[in-house]
Amino acid sequence: MVKRTLSTTSHMHRRTQEQLLLEYLRRLENRREGRKAVRINLSNLMPANRRDHHVRAATNSFEGLVSELMGQLFQLSNLDIFFVYKSEVHTRVEDTVQKVKFLFSDDPLFDEKDHGKTQFVNWYDVEKEYDQLLKLVREMSEDDSGKKRPATRSNVREALKTRQEHGDPLTPEILSRAVKALQRTDLTSLVRRQFVCGVTKKLVPEPIFSELYISIMDLRETMMPGINITSNRWLFQYLTESLDKRVLSLLAKADRLSFTGDISFNVNVSTLLSPEFLAFDEGVSAARRGSMVLELQKVDIFADLGAFLFVREFCQEKGYRICLDGMTYQNMSMIDRERLGVDYVKLMWNPELIDSGDDMKTKLREMVHTAGTARVILARCDNREAVDFGRSAGITMFQGHYIEHLIAEDERRRQLLKLKHRIERGTE
Repeated sequence: MVKRTLSTTSHMHRRTQEQLLLEYLRRLENRREGRKAVRINLSNLMPANRRDHHVRAATNSFEGLVSELMGQLFQLSNLDIFFVYKSEVHTRVEDTVQKVKFLFSDDPLFDEKDHGKTQFVNWYDVEKEYDQLLKLVREMSEDDSGKKRPATRSNVREALKTRQEHGDPLTPEILSRAVKALQRTDLTSLVRRQFVCGVTKKLVPEPIFSELYISIMDLRETMMPGINITSNRWLFQYLTESLDKRVLSLLAKADRLSFTGDISFNVNVSTLLSPEFLAFDEGVSAARRGSMVLELQKVDIFADLGAFLFVREFCQEKGYRICLDGMTYQNMSMIDRERLGVDYVKLMWNPELIDSGDDMKTKLREMVHTAGTARVILARCDNREAVDFGRSAGITMFQGHYIEHLIAEDERRRQLLKLKHRIERGTE
């Protein structure tokens, strides 16, 4: 009974980020000149875009400014970011906010049809709006203390629902056993291959390269049945890094994994910095390096842009090509492929691209032209509609189940043609 009382008292005296922000603003009362602030409303994003790795990538974007003592960062209880800074670095802060916006630009919050209804960013002039800002933060601080208990109960209910729907959570102990099992398991049966192709007007596929990957769902059913392997982002990240290294091991032994032509495979930035990749690279000929495309996810790149720029330069000097994976129409409008230094951009197909009308097609055509018509891949093409739309927007490379269907149909036609020739020769 005493322990519970002491624990509760301790919790009551623990200051929240809202309270710390309020104290910080009060200290600025007599030296508010030349100060500005920005609030990034991560709480307005859909839940799938508010996971730990997203929030961490967003806050890390301000690391340079904080370390230079140009501003103070606060992570509010609802995950919003509040940054108070010196006006002399306003341009840098705008660039940083734009980078954060890019990370989440596939969120419905940025849908042009709903533009203006809900804000992602609020800007403040601390010098001119000090009293209003102080009142706002004071109200936030008071609201935060009153909302903690219901939020906790809600989180418990959500966690229970997630467990019922998706299985038991991934724990360090389960992960440790899985990683050890990865080292001694033959994964060749789990390797899948999906082609990136050009498509002619007659819907004949022309393979350019193929993506090799290991199905995460197959891996789960084989090694961790009943476990929700994505329940913890950081543990899942470690699992994918371990998987990357096993794929590198398979690729290094061509006799274990038969493939022809150019290939691509998914990899983390951290894996490209690892001793395993250096060992893999040393065993690969210059010709084979030139036939390989490294696919990197958007969030992984922008979580540590410095590390990416380093590995990009290293890999491209060696002859590898790099593909920025997981892009959406909203993302495409916010990046410069050439400036970022990647060879390809993989755009995810979404039926909403057609539903949005001719204006959407015109804008996408402009973006494809800027990125390079031979540099954009339209992925997840599940039907002809996707290919037809992509071609009309200037895209020349496609990937997805429909493309695999076209490849199978083309192979069937070739086999029938060979059979026909044999029959004709036999009757002569």
